Amino acid sequence: MNLLSTLLSNLNYPAIFVLMLLESTVVPVPSEFVVTPAAYHAAGGSLNVWLIILYATLGADVGASINYFVAKYVGRPVVYRFANSHLGHLCLLNQEKVERSEQYFDRHGVVATLTGRFVPVIRHLISIPAGLARMHYGRFLLFTTIGAGGWHSVLAALGWYLHAIVPEEQLNDKIHEYADYIKLVILALLIAAVVFFFVKRQINKTK
Repeated sequence: MNLLSTLLSNLNYPAIFVLMLLESTVVPVPSEFVVTPAAYHAAGGSLNVWLIILYATLGADVGASINYFVAKYVGRPVVYRFANSHLGHLCLLNQEKVERSEQYFDRHGVVATLTGRFVPVIRHLISIPAGLARMHYGRFLLFTTIGAGGWHSVLAALGWYLHAIVPEEQLNDKIHEYADYIKLVILALLIAAVVFFFVKRQINKTK
């Protein structure tokens, strides 16, 4: 936890990459308290907002890939054993959360690796059922990149906006306050993604 505190208090591009890598594995690092403050500082000129989104998304890709390959090669029994272990519980992981991510993947198919990036709890675990299902890695990485990039763009836009209206000492409180607005944006993006893939599938069937 000291490492996390140090990284959070010294947000730069490598720190953003590492934190988002951790968030996409099993370490509970809330991305809204990484990308949003970083974008807030970018609006003040200390960082570049596009590089923030890039490094955050690359970190998410690497972390998600770790989960994907671990799940793919160690299998479901080991994954669930870890989820039920003391270490797994320290990472706020349990069997119920893994089962929920598998159910989400089963309901939405490969598109879940994109839409799942916008869903709390599911976000950092969706790569596990993708690995267990042996989803094609190229497709997995593409959808993960699009989903993570979209999510980080929403958070970065919020941080940039807050810089104009909120002093830094109130930033964390405002992030909590705007959480509901973020959820509405997420819902809109999810609906748009589902409609897009539904229409695309229907067009392919017609052809």
